[in-house]
Amino acid sequence: MPTFPPLAEQLDLITKGAAEIIPLDDLSKRIEQSIATGKPMRIKAGFDPTAPDLHLGHTVLMRKLRHFQQLGHTVIFLIGDSTALIGDPTGKSQTRKPLTREQIAENAQTYQEQVFRILDRDKTEVRYNSEWLDQLGYAGMIGLAAKVTLSQMLDRKEFGNRFKAEEDIALHELMYPLAQGYDSVMLQSDVELGGTDQLFNLLMGRELQRKSGQPSQIVLMMPIIEGLDGVQKMSKSLGNAIGVNEPPFEMFGKLMQVSDELMWRYWTLLTDRTQSDIAAMRAAVDAGTLHPMQTKKDMARTITAGFSSEDAARRAEENWSTQFQGGGVSDDTERMTLTGADVALDSATNTFSLDRLLVGAKLVASMAEARRKRAEKAVKVADTGTNAEPVAQTDAHLQLSRAQLPVTLTLKLGKKTKLVTIE
Repeated sequence: MPTFPPLAEQLDLITKGAAEIIPLDDLSKRIEQSIATGKPMRIKAGFDPTAPDLHLGHTVLMRKLRHFQQLGHTVIFLIGDSTALIGDPTGKSQTRKPLTREQIAENAQTYQEQVFRILDRDKTEVRYNSEWLDQLGYAGMIGLAAKVTLSQMLDRKEFGNRFKAEEDIALHELMYPLAQGYDSVMLQSDVELGGTDQLFNLLMGRELQRKSGQPSQIVLMMPIIEGLDGVQKMSKSLGNAIGVNEPPFEMFGKLMQVSDELMWRYWTLLTDRTQSDIAAMRAAVDAGTLHPMQTKKDMARTITAGFSSEDAARRAEENWSTQFQGGGVSDDTERMTLTGADVALDSATNTFSLDRLLVGAKLVASMAEARRKRAEKAVKVADTGTNAEPVAQTDAHLQLSRAQLPVTLTLKLGKKTKLVTIE
């Protein structure tokens, strides 16, 4: 008979970062029952494969699944290949554009490739809700729809607001919460995870389980994590996301951009560190015994290592420190080659146009933008191996330190750095 950690130890990890657990007392009872019987709880989280790539925001739920997995419970990674045909109306003020079966299948494959960077493949039950939803048929769908009233559906904020505004609500959208709830019935889940915006759908699972004679699942909601701007939720369309598949140096660099305050949420929601460890780190920072920069580096390295390797994360940290703290150039810095003609090199005076250099290096889009950046003193340039110094506003032309070509320059504009060789 399998053994499980004590109740207090399990609750410490399970409740870490959770926004709300409904009802918490039932979770404690279900854990105690699991310990007594040696039977693991069944933990479900569903993901509709509506896009091919995941970002760190998606991994908040996956990491909580991992916590249950570490405690010995059965984790179900549910791919909503049938519900994706409907499109989750959560947060939507208009009907979603449906995906094709082909698009869903392709996205589902990439989801699996990415999710097992977090979950243990051998201990994860992967299911597709087409297994049962596609088999319901007409009579089954009518029977499912009979379990919920229209007034219950209109209690959902998105539907209620659109109804009051006399905006369209497609009938198939009303089926989405039913379908998600039916997933819980078919999987006999003890706990379902979801974001705070998923409350209606998660509670529907409890309702349908009750009406099906099953114990109602516990609902565990995780916060929606903010993106790099620290304001809006992480989203690729908003340009504030960090992709799961990004190279280690890019991931590390983006993580170093988050604010000191947001860093603590990333520690909580995107790592496996215990809440007590995180609280101790924060206390040390507040006391001045631990520098926030070092804490942020540790956070960035920890998260990056989880999606690549410890060695790759350490190299990313070293390269980042070289590039952005030491004034040097990292191994990952982009390199390119320009000719003397590209930068208007005057062989008599050995001078060249800085504006032309910026345009040629594709750090700016135009000569006018180059002039503006010089005026803002945002440009730094130097021979490789030396610390780049700000270029004064009047320095429209610079002189090379030696006449012989090729010459390699370190060119910086804000946080962008390029190595440019002039031949």
